Amino acid sequence: MNQDRSRNTGAEKADDSSAAPLWVRLLLYPGHTLPTAVAPVLIGAGLAFHFDVFAPLPLVLAFVGSWLIHTAGVFTDNFNLLSRHPDISEHPDLLDAVQDGRLRLPILRLATIAMFATGVLCGLPLLFKGGWPVLALGIVGLISAWGYAGPPLAYAARGLADMVFFVMFAIVAPLGTYYIQAAWHAAPPDTWLDLPVSVPPIVWLAGLSVGAWVVCVLVIDDIRDRGFDARKGWRTPAVRFGPEFSRAEFVALAVFANLWPLALWAGFGFSPWVLLAWLTLPEAVAVVRAVLRYDTTERLFPYTPRTSRLAALHALLLAIGIGMDAPA
Repeated sequence: MNQDRSRNTGAEKADDSSAAPLWVRLLLYPGHTLPTAVAPVLIGAGLAFHFDVFAPLPLVLAFVGSWLIHTAGVFTDNFNLLSRHPDISEHPDLLDAVQDGRLRLPILRLATIAMFATGVLCGLPLLFKGGWPVLALGIVGLISAWGYAGPPLAYAARGLADMVFFVMFAIVAPLGTYYIQAAWHAAPPDTWLDLPVSVPPIVWLAGLSVGAWVVCVLVIDDIRDRGFDARKGWRTPAVRFGPEFSRAEFVALAVFANLWPLALWAGFGFSPWVLLAWLTLPEAVAVVRAVLRYDTTERLFPYTPRTSRLAALHALLLAIGIGMDAPA
């Protein structure tokens, strides 16, 4: 009996050791959580440079909090998949990990709660400087992350994820990132209802192309996973209208994303530096061609992180262009 107990302890240690790479993959899963989280934050940083309110500390806190909450939303999706649909091999590596004990669902649930809680803690210093708008933006972010797959919203299953993601990554995240940097420089408001700073109208619009690219990441997932989504009862656009509809959506979003820097220059008075974002055009063309050409999960899987990195690079170049000088 002692020998058996010793062997079990050794097996548990081996499992714990082999679980570490799995958790790293989950935190970065599937290679796109960091790029998609940083992309709108970069736009907020560029806007802060543009309006001379750049502040590194709130920028870092905003990014870390955004990434943690975004990743917690991914964890929520994985937990619901593994607990409700263990017969669907959408993520066979996670199913294998659950079966061999490297991944335990109660631990995954606790990790999800911990990430949400840590993301909220990152926002507390921002709350004291920015007032009620920071609270409102934080609540919206929490609801959107949890509600992707978590009850009672589960808006991804209703085919609403594209719209929600666009609003969050194109408008809410860049706006929030800019606002807290501007508020960091301002005197505290006299009352809780007062705003410490005003937000220029362009802040609401500058990140539209980044939001389009982030939605493109989601569209690829919808195309490649439409068979799994149908079995789960999800009504994504690719399930409801077919993959050709989603491919057309992808092309439209990619075209819009690359025209938006031109609109910022010609229509909103930014300098031609915003056209730096066009340096991503070759990669954009390559990704569009792949989405139009490939259909299987295996062939499309690499293009989820690839498109996410494209979104981050587009955001970086656009942010540099936005931050170069003031509008004419």
